[in-house]
Amino acid sequence: MSEKYPELINRFLRFVQVNTRSNEESTTTPSDPKEVAFLKNLAEELRALGLSDVQTMKDGYVFAKMPGNSKQTKLPTIGFISHVDTADFNSENVRPQEVADYDGQSVIHLGDSGFTLDPKDFPNLKHYKGHDLITTDGTTLLGADDKAGVAEIMALIDYLLAHPEIEHGPLAFAFGPDEEIGRGADHFDVQAFGADFAYTVDGGPLGELEWETFNAAGAKVTIKGRNVHPGTAKDTMVNALQVAIDFHNGLPEEDRPEKTEGRQGFYHLISLDGTPEEASLSYIIRDHDRQAFESKKARLKQLQNALNERFDEPRVHVHLQDQYYNMGEVLKDRQEVVCIAETAMKTLGIEPKVEPVRGGTDGSKITFLGLPTPNLFAGGENMHGRFEYVSKQVMVKATDVLLEIVQEVAKGKLAK
Repeated sequence: MSEKYPELINRFLRFVQVNTRSNEESTTTPSDPKEVAFLKNLAEELRALGLSDVQTMKDGYVFAKMPGNSKQTKLPTIGFISHVDTADFNSENVRPQEVADYDGQSVIHLGDSGFTLDPKDFPNLKHYKGHDLITTDGTTLLGADDKAGVAEIMALIDYLLAHPEIEHGPLAFAFGPDEEIGRGADHFDVQAFGADFAYTVDGGPLGELEWETFNAAGAKVTIKGRNVHPGTAKDTMVNALQVAIDFHNGLPEEDRPEKTEGRQGFYHLISLDGTPEEASLSYIIRDHDRQAFESKKARLKQLQNALNERFDEPRVHVHLQDQYYNMGEVLKDRQEVVCIAETAMKTLGIEPKVEPVRGGTDGSKITFLGLPTPNLFAGGENMHGRFEYVSKQVMVKATDVLLEIVQEVAKGKLAK
């Protein structure tokens, strides 16, 4: 596919066929042994390439470094970061299928699953006329989030090792677990990583450059009921499921993901389980604005208190946990890092799409740990499900951007 990066697509196809789904119910770090095994193999592959100082950290991250070869001794160290885990959708027996020279209008049948990629439903397909696409077979996700990023960083390493004539400063690479469950970078060792600034390679379509994210929290609502025979339930029964419904109906209907866009935040109900005896709801809370974010969390507590006033004892309990914050709060004062990526894209004829992401990346947490870390496109579309796909050509361009960033910095524009 690419003479410039001969192993890029081969690696990607190999990587996605390994199940590395993270486990939100686990209390270990990494959350699943499958991630540990994949990261171990990746570390061995990095050592085989000849990188120096490959190490596995306590939190499961694999760090690797490439010394600079430039005559300039004051070049900053650039970091590139991606995650190896996939989201909470079937990840077992991933069988990627390839669509060569897509015409931009045909319906793509996803194996024998009965599911299709139809431009009527997914209009972004029209942007990929002439591209070679990799899709799922309709039974699993693909895993381009973020194994496309992993493969692209590895392709960058390949290229620089094969072309020692390209001057560059010191580089640091990190591959981590558990991004999809929101805790992969909780203990990221910024000092050991050793970069002056970094980029996560974890974005979507061509040109995405993100330095603003949501503020994010998770909420677990537990409800204790009192179950009695419905024939004698009057003034006695407390149906936990009904209280759960009342709780959800107490939230603004317009603050749901399907009714919001741009900078608008939301409450997203991701699970509702229970019986009349006990019930639980799980939410994710998102907003770009910190004050609005805090107000959303406060509303959950207010709703808890209002419902508990009905009962003779507290029966509704809201447990909140912040997950990450809008990295724009930090990066608004570190725009030189964003500008380097913008310049790299424009040099390559790619129009940067700089807009707040309705999500988050490990870069959100890492930025607040003291390492400025915007997010770059990796190419995936329709991530986290059976309709996921990626363009081979966009993966090549994503790798080109990484290489161009390295070369831009080597010009001394961000010298220490």
